[in-house]
Amino acid sequence: MAHRKAKLTPEGRLLIVSRYEQGWKQAYIAAAMGISRKCVRKWLERYATEGPPGLEDRSSRPHHCPTQTSEEVEDRVVELRRRERRGRDWIAAESGVPARTVSRILTRRGLPPLAACDPITGAVIRASWQGAVRYERARPGDLAHMDVKKLGRIPEGGGWRAHGTAASSRQRHKDEPIGYDYVHSLVDDHSRLAYCEVLPDETGSTCAGFLARAAAYFAEHGILRISQLMTDNAFAYHFSLREICEELCIKQIFIKPHCPWQNGKVERLNRTLLTEWAYRQVFTTNDQRTAALAIWLEDYNTQRRHSAIGGLPPISRL
Repeated sequence: MAHRKAKLTPEGRLLIVSRYEQGWKQAYIAAAMGISRKCVRKWLERYATEGPPGLEDRSSRPHHCPTQTSEEVEDRVVELRRRERRGRDWIAAESGVPARTVSRILTRRGLPPLAACDPITGAVIRASWQGAVRYERARPGDLAHMDVKKLGRIPEGGGWRAHGTAASSRQRHKDEPIGYDYVHSLVDDHSRLAYCEVLPDETGSTCAGFLARAAAYFAEHGILRISQLMTDNAFAYHFSLREICEELCIKQIFIKPHCPWQNGKVERLNRTLLTEWAYRQVFTTNDQRTAALAIWLEDYNTQRRHSAIGGLPPISRL
């Protein structure tokens, strides 16, 4: 297919040949079709040399590219992506290949974005969507995002991820359901420093206690005050956080109802939690998964590279 600024399509080039065979002069063909005589001559020469295939589009890719990344390096980048399922900044640091080059290699090899893949198998399970509006506060503590993610508890011995769907079928017939864990999260808008806890519910008193502990954690890492707190419109956030927000001098702001992308940084943290902690490996007990959160959170804040802050961990901005 001709590019969008091309003067001629293959059909237009064939028309040049047809008119020339009818006895038209090259200058008349060029004037009638609004192109140069050089262009007419080029297509006539290609047709004389190659026949009808010579009128088709050709690739603009160069025949030789001495600076192109070697196939061995590309294979190593692809292997890291498939085995570790990490982003371009992590792969760039591990392989020594620039991050932009990593992106081009992954695109050239046809690998889907991580957001579209299952975190365990790597299979494509969803379509991806890119938002256009981005913002970031100028200083740590200017704005924090808070949310809760509900996760089904793991029965003793493991659930369906360990034993298959038959395990969940047996669980449905038990008298007492295993219930849910509630992962409460707070993330700083500027530095992306995060604090998470697995708690038994999402009531108002639980949310207020979590916010107090999260503020203390932020203070230990240099964020002495949280100026604003953004949450969704959950009932517990509307009424139960007022006292603790007044005590900590925090202004509470709410997103527009049914617009979770406005609280996108903590929503993205929730997805990262699922991908890299909750569903990254098979846990056989609920306590085992809960204990792994603290280890993952330490790595998230001090080691894990974030593309949104230049491929550095959150601790680098504090």
